[in-house]
Amino acid sequence: MRDKYVKEFFFFPDIGIMCGIFLVSFGFLIPNLTSIGPWVAFIIGMAAYAAAEYFTHRFLFHMKTPKNPFYLNLIKRLHYDHHSNPNDLHLLFLPLWYSLPNIAIAGTIAYFISTSLVITNAFIAGVILFLLFYEWKHYIAHRPITPFSPWGRWMKKIHLWHHYKNENYWYGVTNPVLDYVLGTFEDHNKVKLSQTARNLEQRDHKKLDL
Repeated sequence: MRDKYVKEFFFFPDIGIMCGIFLVSFGFLIPNLTSIGPWVAFIIGMAAYAAAEYFTHRFLFHMKTPKNPFYLNLIKRLHYDHHSNPNDLHLLFLPLWYSLPNIAIAGTIAYFISTSLVITNAFIAGVILFLLFYEWKHYIAHRPITPFSPWGRWMKKIHLWHHYKNENYWYGVTNPVLDYVLGTFEDHNKVKLSQTARNLEQRDHKKLDL
């Protein structure tokens, strides 16, 4: 049964394309892996995406409901609709029209800082690898899969609290480090049940009703 979900994950078009881009990027990186610089850049790329995972989720994906219809439709596709339908496969993954431009921007910044195509490529490979790790952790949090490790089972539980208990806590999907540091990790028994966890678009209306 687990094989079924592994295939479902890797054969999803957006994931398959990102895997292909990673393999190409890492392929170009292989001849330079005897140097320390590319390894450092690769790790920095992973760390950068790990940080972006939290800040993007908290401050962009949970932004105040836009009044402009165009921006509202964008944020609905990126995240609001995922909260309304947490197990919808097509809403689990970040769309390529969002991921690829952001990777390109991050790569451009890395190039201007390093002035090295090798270092930039290593950074991008690290970013993409952690993006795929994030997508996998997010995927198994919403599919009927029991993670092998206690850590994986705990992270799945935490993410489901975010969806079904209160959307204002537990933004980390792969790890809770920044939740602890920035005060968005709480004992779920002490957190009130939110009436808008399944409808982010209505948060402002609920506040006005109070």
